[in-house]
This record gives sequence, C-alpha cells and structure tokens, in this order.
Amino acid sequence: MARILIVDDSPTEVRKISTILEKHQHEIITADNGADGVATARAEKPDLVLMDVVMPGLNGFQATRQLTRAAETAEIPVVIVTTKDQETDRVWGTRQGAKGYLVKPVNEDDLISTINQLLS
Repeated sequence: MARILIVDDSPTEVRKISTILEKHQHEIITADNGADGVATARAEKPDLVLMDVVMPGLNGFQATRQLTRAAETAEIPVVIVTTKDQETDRVWGTRQGAKGYLVKPVNEDDLISTINQLLS
C-alpha cells in the first residue's frame, strides 16, 4: 500500500482515480491546485504524486518542477495525468522531472502498472 497524492482541480477526475487506487489498497491524499499540491507534498511526503497539468494558478508543469527540484521532495516520483496528448507536452513534462506521463481518461491497468514500476 502506498500513499498517493492526487493533484487535480476536477472533482470527477479525483473521484475516478481515487476509486481505482483504493481498489488496489492505496491511501489517497488530494489537492485541488498546483500550489496546494506542492504544499501538501512537502507536508505529507507521499510515496508518489499524480499531477494534472491544466489547473488555475500554478499549473502541473510548474508544480512538478518545484517538487522535483526541491531537495525535500526530489525523491517523490511525479506522474503527469492530463488531457494534453501532444509529444511536446510529454517532452516538457519529462524535462520538468516527471517520471511518467498518462493521458486522460486514464486506463486502470496503465495507471497501476506505472505506479508499481515507480514504487518497486
């Protein structure tokens, strides 16, 4: 069981992803924007972060960069989970430090496989 932080401004997406994660016995923490996601990650030290990109204020790319560059959170893998499906978005996400990139609507097998791979 891992503690996973979901950072997404869509209650529907949070509910969908939470349902999948809880089915696989993961503990869920949530934040509904990038700034709160960064603060929550620093305070809670989750095992992994699932980060949306399009959010008000601090977007997911910016929040990912902050988490992966800060010594206190650099070891926490960040997986971007977004509707942005362009190759340039994937490259940019990786450059910000993301360890994975999944496109919404997220496939349960892909999500769990990515999480298991990053936490093994």
